[in-house]
Amino acid sequence: MTIQWYPGHMKKAKDEISEAIARIDVIIEMLDGRLPASSRNPVLDELRQKKPCIRLLNKRDLADPLTTSLWIREFEKYPAIRALDIEAHDLSLVKILPDLCRQLVTIPLKRPIRAMVVGIPNVGKSTLINTLAGRKLAKVGNQPAITRHQQLVQIPYGTGTMDISDTPGILWPNLEDRKGAYRLAASGAIRDTAMDYEDVAMFAGEYLRRSYPDALISRFNLNELPETAALLLEAIGRKRGCLLKGGRIDMHKAAEILIHDLRSGKIGRISFEKPQDLEPQITPTTEV
Repeated sequence: MTIQWYPGHMKKAKDEISEAIARIDVIIEMLDGRLPASSRNPVLDELRQKKPCIRLLNKRDLADPLTTSLWIREFEKYPAIRALDIEAHDLSLVKILPDLCRQLVTIPLKRPIRAMVVGIPNVGKSTLINTLAGRKLAKVGNQPAITRHQQLVQIPYGTGTMDISDTPGILWPNLEDRKGAYRLAASGAIRDTAMDYEDVAMFAGEYLRRSYPDALISRFNLNELPETAALLLEAIGRKRGCLLKGGRIDMHKAAEILIHDLRSGKIGRISFEKPQDLEPQITPTTEV
C-alpha cells in the first residue's frame, strides 16, 4: 500500500520548524506509543541537529506496557534524549515536562525555557499544550492535521514561564516503508479516505493473530484462532452480523469493526512494533 498524503500546509510546517529551531532550547517530540518508530518523521532528526530532545510516547493507555518500556530504554541510549510514556490529557503524567526541559538545557534562570512540540498529525500535540496550560488554547480533534498554523503558548513554570511553540504536524511525502504505512493507517494517523479499510484490516488482523491471539479470541468471542487474516475478518463478520444477501460476509463492515476496536483499545493494549524489529530504522545519524 502506497499512501501519498503531503498537503501544502505540511511543507509550510517543515519550513517553519527549520526557521524557528535556532531560537529553541529543547524539542518535545510527540510519538504514538503503539508505534514509536513508524510515528517518527526522519526529517525531524535533520532539523533537530544537536538540540536536546524529550520523546513523549503518547497513548500509553492503548500501548503494551512491556513493549513501551523497551522503547524508552532504546531511545535513552542516546545522549541529550529523554523518553517518557504519557497520556497527553493527563496532567499528572505531563506536569514534570518543564523540570525535564530544565535538566536538559543551560540558560539564564531569568529567561523562559523555549520548547517546541513536534510530531506527525493526530499524535496529541495540541492536547498536550492544553493540558499543560490548564485551558483550551490549541485546537484538537480526532482527525489528522487539525493544527494548521504555528502557535506560541506560555506555560507557568516556577516564578516564570515556559514558552512552547505548537507546530502543525508533518508527515514524510511518500510512505515507502510498506509496513510502516499500514501501522500508521491502522492507528488512525492517516485519514480514512486515504486508505483501503479491508487492506489495512488484513494487515492488522494478521499482526494481531500472530502477536496478540488471546486478545482477539477474547474480544470477538471466538472458539478458536482463525488460520488467516481473511478468515479472521469472516469470523468477526459472522459474530457481529455483517451479512449481505445470500449470507455472504460484508468484509468492509467487518474490517471497520476490527480497525475501530483496535484504535479504541477494546481489543487490549497493543503495540505494533518492538525496537529489536526496527532498530536499523530508528538509529538516526544525527544523534549526539
